[in-house]
Order: sequence, then structure tokens, then C-alpha cells
Amino acid sequence: MQQRLNRTQREINRDLLRPVLTTPLWWWLAVGILATILGITALSGVWLVYKGIGVFGLNRPVMWGFMITNFVFWVGISHAGVMLSAILRLVNAEWRRVATRAAEVLTVFALLTAMQFPLWHTGRPWRTVYWVFPYDFARGIWPDIRSPLVWDPSAIFTYLISTILFVFVLLIPDLAVIRDRTRGVRHAVYGVLALGWRGTPRQWKLQTIAAILLSAIILPIFVSVHSIVSWDFAIAIAVEGWHATIFAPYFVVGAIHSGVSGVVTILILLRWLFGWGDYIRAEHLEALAKLLIVIALAWFYFFFIEFMMGMYPGEGPEMSLRSLQMTEWPFSMLFVVFLLTAFFIPVPLWLSSKVRRSAVLMFWTTILVNIGMWLERFLIIVPGLMRKQSLTFNWGSYAPSPVEILFVVASFAMVFLGLLVFGKLFPLLPVADAKEGKVLAAEVQVGKVTVPAVFREE
Repeated sequence: MQQRLNRTQREINRDLLRPVLTTPLWWWLAVGILATILGITALSGVWLVYKGIGVFGLNRPVMWGFMITNFVFWVGISHAGVMLSAILRLVNAEWRRVATRAAEVLTVFALLTAMQFPLWHTGRPWRTVYWVFPYDFARGIWPDIRSPLVWDPSAIFTYLISTILFVFVLLIPDLAVIRDRTRGVRHAVYGVLALGWRGTPRQWKLQTIAAILLSAIILPIFVSVHSIVSWDFAIAIAVEGWHATIFAPYFVVGAIHSGVSGVVTILILLRWLFGWGDYIRAEHLEALAKLLIVIALAWFYFFFIEFMMGMYPGEGPEMSLRSLQMTEWPFSMLFVVFLLTAFFIPVPLWLSSKVRRSAVLMFWTTILVNIGMWLERFLIIVPGLMRKQSLTFNWGSYAPSPVEILFVVASFAMVFLGLLVFGKLFPLLPVADAKEGKVLAAEVQVGKVTVPAVFREE
């Protein structure tokens, strides 16, 4: 049994570290294409700074468009890391192992991407520093601590720092494995990052305790971040459809819905790109699909309640907004697509075990979910601003500009480029967790329940 376990651990090292130790041609092509998209977008950013935000399709009173839609969308995607790593770690769900690293890394790059959009949206990114921090920079004018410009950066920076720390602590054993398989500069760099890890029982115990403590500490941040984003809207009383008291839980559950769907999409891409079918198996996809069914039902409940809370009073401005969303082109079409893609197509399909265990069907259904969730954010932001207040002469229209569309494409390019670069430097599937899962499965078969503290290749 022990020889078989040793051989299995060597296979795990070989398979999961292959992207770090070797570089296929397709990796360079993908990085080149994504970097080109980001380069073109950077030039558009220079044009934006030179000309001002008039290059966007914004117009009074629609002052928020694709930029803020993307900000809310990517903050929502970032919730996958905590959901799959922190919560499932605390409840000791075994099937979480394969998804934790991808979820955590997706959280980091989703947050880094989300942070870009409020900065570009101002048209003068260098001036936003003053409004981000509630400190008087010798001007005699203090930023308003009640402003979302203070809330959002405070929450997002806290979430980003805690997530990076979470990723690093859980990455240390894998860094030690890479350290022992590299030479020269890479050996020295990974040696420093591994912090002297030798896989002793005491080190494993400390790392386990640190992971549990970080999981518990990060949970309040998990709830607060998207709640604060929802309050950006809820405090705007003059905008119809925004001042809803249910926005905080509605946004949080929607963020989990889009985030977990995004993780499933990434896991299936990793399975195809790196040939990890033996690690990202059908039972993992099925467990994630079952989790998504519960999350989707909870999200649809909050969506229905929020929608009916707006319709029930029958107030003129609110009814005008709902009429715009459901009956006027193109929002009526977008509203139907949003409901179909976010709920009515994927959830019934997930009720079938054949769909849940199919990588192809899970890939496309989770992409549909995030198409729908992006449209949900758009339909909250733009129609509400178009029907701002009850003054009909103040109603406006909105059409995105090519620059805004390019920024949307660039946001996906930035996240995928970040994942590819991270995967070249560090394993995207946790090597130590994969070994622990293999050993646990083997020991359960022979009647043991204790997982060895040290998983090292002989």
C-alpha cells in the first residue's frame, strides 16, 4: 500500500507541476493574444485621459454605464474564493480540494480587475487617491467618510489583502515541492517563498490552524464587501429601483452565484488545457452543480422579492422603470435573455445528473450564468439612471461606445492572463491537497481515518 501511495504522489507532482516546469507553445500564443488586447486597451486609456470620459457612451442623467457594471460584476466573481475555500474548508467538504486554488486565484485577479473600473470611470485616475482615503492631504477639505468612494476601496483592499495572505499560506507546501525540483535562481526564489518548509508535523499543524483562522476571519469580509457595493446603489434615493433594503443579501447571493459558476468554468478549462481529467473529475463537477442549484434558487428568491417590492406600491416612477426594463427595446430583450441565462436554462439542466457530470454541458451552462449575471448588473444600473426621478424631461438614453466595449473585453483578458501567468509560476491545483485526498481515500479503504501529517515523495 505504501509503495502505491508513494508512486501516486510522484504522479501528482509530475502532473500538477508540469505547467510550472514546462511551457507549451499554446501558452505563449494565449499570453501574446491577451497581452495584445490589454496593450490596445491601454492606448484607449491614454485617449480617455486626453479626451475625458466623453469617449464613453455616457450622457446626463446616465452617468454610470459599462464601467460600473463591470466593477460590480468582477467584485461578484471574487466571492467564489471565500465560498469554496473558506466556507467549505470550515465544514470540511472533501470535494472542495480540487477547486480551492483556482477559486482563490480567481478572487485575486477578479478584485484587481474590478479596481480598475472606478479609476478609469473618473477620467482622471491620479486624482482619485485623495477621495479614496479619508485623510486631509493639506487642502483643508476632508473627503466625506460617508461616500462610497471611501467605502468601496476600504472593503476591497481589505478583501484583497486577506485573500492574498490566504493564497500564500496555503501555497507554502507547494512552493517547497517546486523548490526541491528547480535549480539556480528559481531554486533560490522558491526557497525564500517556501519559508523553510520541510513538511514536519509541527509545520503542517501550524498551517492547518492558520488556514482555519483565516477562513473564519475572512467570512465577515466576504459578507461586507458586496453589501457595501450594494449600498452604493441603495443610498441613491433619487434613482428609481435602487433604494431597496434587500439589496445587500440580494447582491451577496448573486455574487456567489456568478462566482461559483466562474470557478466551474475555469476548472473545466484547466481540465482541458492541462489534461487534468484524473483530478477534476465528474464527481467534483456534480458536487459544484448541486451547490449551484441551491445558490441559484436562493438568488432567484431574492430577485423575485426585490422585483415585487418595486412593483407592489404601484408608484409611477417605479412602474415606469419596470416598463422600460420589460417592454422597451433593447432592454426587454436583455431582460428575457438575463432571466433565461441566469436561471431558467441552467438550473433545470443541472437537475439532471447527466448534465452535472458532463464537462461540456457544465462549461456552457456556467458561461450562460455569468452572461445573465452581467446583464443583471447592467439592467440595475442603466435603466434606473435613464428613469431617474419623476421628471420626464430629465429622462435620458444610453448606448455603449467602442471604448467601453473594449474595456469589457480587456477585463476578461486581464483575468485570464493573470491566471495563465500565475499557473506558470505556481500550481493552479493544490499539490498538497491532492496528495492528502489520495492518502485519505486510500486509508479509508483499509479502515484508517487518520491522515498522515507529512506527504513527501520518497
